[in-house]
Amino acid sequence: MCHPSWGRARSAARHLDDLARLRRVRDRIDREYAQPLDVEALARGAHVSAGHLSRQFRLAYGESPYAYLMTRRIERAMALLRRGDLSVTEVCFAVGCASLGTFSTRFTELVGMSPSAYRREAVRATAGMPSCVAKQVTRPLRKQEARVAEPQPA
Repeated sequence: MCHPSWGRARSAARHLDDLARLRRVRDRIDREYAQPLDVEALARGAHVSAGHLSRQFRLAYGESPYAYLMTRRIERAMALLRRGDLSVTEVCFAVGCASLGTFSTRFTELVGMSPSAYRREAVRATAGMPSCVAKQVTRPLRKQEARVAEPQPA
């Protein structure tokens, strides 16, 4: 019969392996956001099923791999739109989105305005601001961050 602490140690090691795998998936999304990525491809790369990856990723990071990927794409799109030298369609494809409609919808959900409106506003709002500051000031909020930032009733 095994000692109970051996089971806990094995479970802790497995948990650390799972977290390392999830970090590698998140890092891959950060690096390859403009590539055609989907949950199935990410799961294959991590040697797990798509369902398992989605559940574990959501538990670890509070959102699905797809939502995280789209947030990365929208953040990059915001930077490209602030530059002002690409059309919204060019930005959409440059960040890895295959559908202008999906891109515009997700952009509007995260940022609160359409890509075209953002481009007009961002150019005005960030004029003269260093790009590193503009990036931080205009960063989209994920839903869980927005909930935390909301004022609490007295």
